[in-house]
Amino acid sequence: MAEKKKRHWLSRLSFGSVSLFMSSLLLLSYISVIVDPAKAWFFTLFGLLYPVVFPIVLVLFVWSLFRRSHMRPLLAIALLPSLFFAGRYYQLDRPSDLPEPTLKVVSYNVGLFAHSTSDTPRMALADSATRYLRGLDADIICLQEFWLPLGEQPEAWLQKHFPGYKAEYYVFTGQKGRFGNVTLSRRGFEGKGKETFEKSTNLAIYTDVKLDSSVLRLYNCHFESYNISLPALVKKDGAVEETERKMSRAISERPKQVAKVLKAAENSVVLGDFNDTPLSYTYVRFIRGRHDAFTAAGKGWGATHRSLWPFLRIDYILYPSGLKATSCTIDKVKYSDHYPVITSFYETGRNTR
Repeated sequence: MAEKKKRHWLSRLSFGSVSLFMSSLLLLSYISVIVDPAKAWFFTLFGLLYPVVFPIVLVLFVWSLFRRSHMRPLLAIALLPSLFFAGRYYQLDRPSDLPEPTLKVVSYNVGLFAHSTSDTPRMALADSATRYLRGLDADIICLQEFWLPLGEQPEAWLQKHFPGYKAEYYVFTGQKGRFGNVTLSRRGFEGKGKETFEKSTNLAIYTDVKLDSSVLRLYNCHFESYNISLPALVKKDGAVEETERKMSRAISERPKQVAKVLKAAENSVVLGDFNDTPLSYTYVRFIRGRHDAFTAAGKGWGATHRSLWPFLRIDYILYPSGLKATSCTIDKVKYSDHYPVITSFYETGRNTR
């Protein structure tokens, strides 16, 4: 009998310790959205952990109901904010009986055309990706990590592969090619510009597009990347220290880049590869005054990166109240390490430029 009581006590202690630890991680993930990463970069890591920690805490809570555990109140408190946050990762349904859309927008990080699941040459992969994009019949296509070899001229290449579209782009030139952001529009452009970031090849380009009843500004963004290779992390000496350095730099730099774009992005669509999750300081700053196309009109998992699917959602289309999303699809095509975000809209006629 004494041995049985001892095992029971140890079991309660173990369950309580795990519940306390996981609940603490979940609560810290909520707090991460209000902590400026430039001042405490490690808080962002708690937000990254949310899609893993949340289901664990949910299972622990269900288990606590059967065990009549004293940890039930703590687990319930930790789960309560997820009523507001879980929908940023998964949507049960999308709205119906909406007006016919008048605008279709695609945002896609094409990964430098270097992330095929086979040994496809980069330019062959680029041809396949552009055929796919043309088939979407979108009005506006925004690309991040676009790449061409030095022998190709971006303007001529884009005209050839996207007939009927006007192209605005900004590319950096390196030893192995040109890379940057591209915005394509079948409606032409009323204006354009760019925001470059200090000591970074990431950037945002903006374009003004004429709609039926307004002019819409779109910011096509690619914010600071982690630049971490998982195979290198396993094999390379000193990889852990290097990874920590890269993560702290990327997490600390993104708030500065976000602040620069926010200064001029009022009443604008902000889209692209944010390299941050929905529980992040970056997302929370941009969503103020805007709507998330996925939470408004998506269905299923919102993850946009092939690695660690379905946990990584880092690509977004965020829009002002002058538009209304009717559908948002994350298409799991394998032309890149990212998936495209495809959204249809209609104009509401409010807060337009």
